[in-house]
Amino acid sequence: MANTERRLAKRRKYVKEKLGSVMRTGVSGFQPERLLQARESLGITRVALATLVGVSPATISNWEKGSQLPEEDKLRALGEAVKFSMSWFLTDSPKHGGAPYFFRSLSSSTKTAREMAKVRLNWVAEMANILGQWVNWPKVNVPTISEEAFLKITDSEIEMLAAECRKTWKLGMGPISDVVLTLENAGVIFARDEIGHLKMDGVSHWSQIDDRPYVFVTADKANGIRSRFDAAHELGHLVLHRNIDESMLKQHYKEIERQADLFAGCFLLPAESFSLEVSWPTLETLLSLKPRWKVSVAAMIMRCYQLKIIDEDQKLRLFKGRSARGWTKGEPYDDQFAFEKPRLLNRAARMLVTKGILNQSELSHKLGLSEYLIESLCGLPSNFFSSQPIENNLVELKETLKERTGNQKTNNTGSILKFPANKIR
Repeated sequence: MANTERRLAKRRKYVKEKLGSVMRTGVSGFQPERLLQARESLGITRVALATLVGVSPATISNWEKGSQLPEEDKLRALGEAVKFSMSWFLTDSPKHGGAPYFFRSLSSSTKTAREMAKVRLNWVAEMANILGQWVNWPKVNVPTISEEAFLKITDSEIEMLAAECRKTWKLGMGPISDVVLTLENAGVIFARDEIGHLKMDGVSHWSQIDDRPYVFVTADKANGIRSRFDAAHELGHLVLHRNIDESMLKQHYKEIERQADLFAGCFLLPAESFSLEVSWPTLETLLSLKPRWKVSVAAMIMRCYQLKIIDEDQKLRLFKGRSARGWTKGEPYDDQFAFEKPRLLNRAARMLVTKGILNQSELSHKLGLSEYLIESLCGLPSNFFSSQPIENNLVELKETLKERTGNQKTNNTGSILKFPANKIR
């Protein structure tokens, strides 16, 4: 009798579990990855998000794992908490995969800051892929090396690769006027935004979505000079480290970062021309060269050491002198150089609206993100989506004006819009 009761109890439990899984309520199509992205982009914990939504931390965890679906009212509360539309949580998240993500200042930045930067970089790739339905991005023209070459490459070969990039992109041997523009002309999609972490400088990645390189640099440090070097550093990763995997990144992290720094110095301060201008490497001499080369005194000290213009003792004396002058927190002229502005995403979004292919509302819906994030990541004005759109067909032109204008209608069939054949300016 006892065995029968146990079997019946076990059977009832099994039926209850099966019915529970079949009758589970919630919004079908919910994408757990979207919730994880939203939370990581804000840098908040599951506990904090649970408080905002009015559920338990375990519920947030179950939503992220996909073992539970949020009900409609909870999904609405979630969207309001993180400022994303409900529909965004129902859209698939593409797999970015490919090469590792290279974080500038990984050793000093927090895991939260890295996650925030990575999510933003992935969103930039998603938006670029969507906009690519209507616009032709510049062709990717970034040289790379193999995994085997990375293990054997010498500093002199890195110097040659930086020089090859300059030659390929017809930059000459003088100062680079705009590093971000140079990367964009080579097919790199570049974005800048604040994330609220001073120790996170940037991240780069070759995305498998479109086999294109992407760079995200933070704008939390109000220093255009530092941002130029960060961009050149990320370019070093794109050139030197595309074909390595995560295990190699972890194993050789310090060397990988050193190589990217070396590449940035070689790229911004080519040996052939820069060395001729450093007749006597004092702090005053290097400071006088800063407005011309748009590179920090600290970077120029390291470059002089790499070029054997100074030895180890001279390098240490220059850095001590720089510290004694209080330049570690900020050098002279830093505030005279504005951030270089990315152009590609900004111009693509504006072009689609001004050409009548999409209006602001349609563009916002297509890109999916919150409008404030689209504006920020694409470098659009803060009122781009809130400004009044131009309404058509509310009034008509008089016949005489129609004849004068030709009464042309806008083609709204999703034509490909090409960027000018010449370089972006």
